[in-house]
Amino acid sequence: MDELSLPPMPAGITPEWLTEILRANGTLAPGTSVVALKREPVGEGVAMMSSLSRLIPTYNQDADGAAPASFIAKYPAQKSNNREIATAYNFYEREVRFFAELASLTAARCPATFIAQMDGDDFVIVMEDMGDYEVGNQAIGATLKQTELALDELAKLHATFWEKTSGIDWIPHVSNSFHATNMQTLAPMGWDNMLSNFAPLFPSQFHDKKDEFLASIPALQAHTDRPPVTLAHGDFRMENLLFGVKPGHQPLAIVDWQGLLGRGMQDVTLLMGQSTQTDIRRIHERALLQRYLDRLASLGVSGYGFDEAWDDYRHTHLHNWAYTSVVAGTMDISNETTVAWMSKMIARQVATTEDLGLFDLLPFKG
Repeated sequence: MDELSLPPMPAGITPEWLTEILRANGTLAPGTSVVALKREPVGEGVAMMSSLSRLIPTYNQDADGAAPASFIAKYPAQKSNNREIATAYNFYEREVRFFAELASLTAARCPATFIAQMDGDDFVIVMEDMGDYEVGNQAIGATLKQTELALDELAKLHATFWEKTSGIDWIPHVSNSFHATNMQTLAPMGWDNMLSNFAPLFPSQFHDKKDEFLASIPALQAHTDRPPVTLAHGDFRMENLLFGVKPGHQPLAIVDWQGLLGRGMQDVTLLMGQSTQTDIRRIHERALLQRYLDRLASLGVSGYGFDEAWDDYRHTHLHNWAYTSVVAGTMDISNETTVAWMSKMIARQVATTEDLGLFDLLPFKG
């Protein structure tokens, strides 16, 4: 559909505006309109870079079941420091353009969208309400079954774009990009705050390894950006995963797309090192990694064996400390829910680091 004028968000989400977009994309017949609109907050304390609302419309007449009973609207974060980080990383454009240009190309399930539009540093995505799915909970952590489902869906995404990323250079690479530069800048700024904010979770070696790790970030980025390159989700954690629980549901749907070009292992390790329950990872780690590789192979990916994947697995887990320090050291942690899932994220990342001897890779120079 033709692009409509985007009002300021979220104040611009009105019955008149929703009517306009739903008519423009054919969801509403010309004689049907939204006459009232209730907006409810969604995901308080778990959505980092954006804000979410559930929209519950009242229509002027029976829409014959063609018009959804509710929608999810996504728009810029209302917390200024989170919004500034999202803008610096260009997260908003990346997600809007994913839904507008790439979502239809992959079998990986994500919500249907009714509008995905950006205007300056403002944006809105109105999407299918999948509120009857079970939202992943990082504080609880992923079970074995949830981890398996998530890896299966990742394989669909990664296989679609495996060595087929030409034409999507608006998505940054994990190295040698504005995204990489921002990580190199913000990770040192966040490291000490992270250790201070979550001090009981960190053994002394994490203080001792600070300088070696931070100096290794560019080389770790380059290691994660070697061919074969694919499209990664970029923030593959539990709150961004919706698990089917009713007849007719898909097993899993993925939300909160950010998008990075590089090795797909960056998504795998973010899931298994920070969301999967630690005991589950310890017992099933190699089998889960092999499952991911088998799914890739079944979708046509060849030449990526276990030994190479295991090397990626260890180095990318180590690289994830850059992500962790930015998240836990620079973002708002005033909400108890936020602190709860960040604490578990860090505790699992610490355990992964110790279990796999990740600091033995330092100093890493590529």
